[in-house]
Amino acid sequence: MADAQSVPRLEQVHDHGRVVGVSAIPTDQQLVDFVLREARLLDLQRLDDWLDLFAEDGHYWMPVEWGQSDPKLTTSLMYEDKLLLKIRIDRLKGKATYSQSPRSRCHHVLQTPQVDERDDTERRYVTWTPLHYVESRADQQTLYAAWATHHLTLVDDALKIRLKACRSRQL
Repeated sequence: MADAQSVPRLEQVHDHGRVVGVSAIPTDQQLVDFVLREARLLDLQRLDDWLDLFAEDGHYWMPVEWGQSDPKLTTSLMYEDKLLLKIRIDRLKGKATYSQSPRSRCHHVLQTPQVDERDDTERRYVTWTPLHYVESRADQQTLYAAWATHHLTLVDDALKIRLKACRSRQL
């Protein structure tokens, strides 16, 4: 019996830590696979690998209000650059993070991401993904319905997040 072989497209999603390059112009499917991979890394708590998905000038934004259009002119739950995200990750990995005892887990249930915009000349791409996010800690679960918008770019033939915005009507 022959050894099992990976399915090429799924290998991009289940890459076991490897950085996945794309062609000079990513296909819609490569953009969708990138968003799915990002959620999987979070669910598996591979936070350092997740952070590597961000461009050096990347940001993660969670607005407070529905319809909020500017993260700098109004209060946000978070608007963090890559350095602040790294600090958050380092703190979460620390033993003295008592607010995370027991440690919380998350699970993303995504609808198929949609490619809303693509500018191949500028190497900029925008996806929109409806999702359910479940956070569990001990015997408590919290469910959020949200929309994630990923503003992606190509850096050295690898997709990177320039901005991830998560919006929820429940906040």
